[in-house]
Amino acid sequence: MKSNDKKPSKKTSFQPKGDNQEERPKKNRFDKEKRKSTKPSNLKRNKTSREKPETNPEQTAESRFERKGKKTVFKKADKKFERSKIISKPTKEEKTTQKTVSAAANETWRLNRYISNSGVCSRREADKLIAAGEIKVNGKVVKELGFKVRTTDEVKYKGKVLRKEKPVYVLLNKPKDFITTTSDPRGRKTVMDLVKNATTERIYPVGRLDRNTTGLLLFTNDGEVAKKLSHPSYEVQKIYKATLDKPFTEEDVEKLKQGLELEDGMAKADGAAILSPDGLSVGIELHIGKNRIVRRMFAHLGYEVVKLDRTVYAGLTKETIGRGNWRLLNEREIIRLRFFNKRGE
Repeated sequence: MKSNDKKPSKKTSFQPKGDNQEERPKKNRFDKEKRKSTKPSNLKRNKTSREKPETNPEQTAESRFERKGKKTVFKKADKKFERSKIISKPTKEEKTTQKTVSAAANETWRLNRYISNSGVCSRREADKLIAAGEIKVNGKVVKELGFKVRTTDEVKYKGKVLRKEKPVYVLLNKPKDFITTTSDPRGRKTVMDLVKNATTERIYPVGRLDRNTTGLLLFTNDGEVAKKLSHPSYEVQKIYKATLDKPFTEEDVEKLKQGLELEDGMAKADGAAILSPDGLSVGIELHIGKNRIVRRMFAHLGYEVVKLDRTVYAGLTKETIGRGNWRLLNEREIIRLRFFNKRGE
């Protein structure tokens, strides 16, 4: 009986006022109509209590914080608001596309740079063309040297529309029996045959190598870089490996470093060294770019060059390029060429 007395006492402690103890379990547990009528009211009450802090426009963030009484609850509500904003924002790809399109539309170029980049000539020569009135922009002659054009403008030279080409830099490991020229009337093999699939842009060789000379040869459509690397005042570094018909002596190594008086003036090597024990392989470094200069320097000392290979050109090497193959310059190499200064600067 004691156990039976305790059970009702527990039930009556949670019973609302005015309810009968005997009828309460039946009505609250088994009366479905009452349960259905009470649930929606509870849900509605819970929804309104949750939505009030966020939907009431007159309620500030501080009042919500004070009403909740807990900082973490306020942060959760704030994060929901931030999450909805993030979804509405454009993606990174969309932002990048928008920036690229707007930048391309608003991009301006100095007219001489535009002409140089199209592969016609260098910037200095482009200034002369502008001053002479040979350049038209949108049908009008422009003689202002600092004139700027957009990519959508039409620039003409001798009636031909110039296109702002993307700068391309191709490094070739030239084999023998190829002529360094863009075309040959006699139908011989040229270096252009080796790089025809490198790019769709029009490129041309910087400097030249003899038909029987192998090694590095640079191609580009960047007129300014090509002019800089070809100009003697910049003293571009070139390193060759020469194979001779007889052993080279240390005495002649010193003569190369001191300089030789040739028919067209003094020729001096920046460095020279014997590379093989038999003395037939010699390395020579120089910056002068006279025609057949390496062969003529060795011939002046009584040697014949059997093989000649250019291994370094303007800091570029052919370590990863097989004979007859090419590669595009990487970003670091391009920047170094663009900002190439005169020797000692």
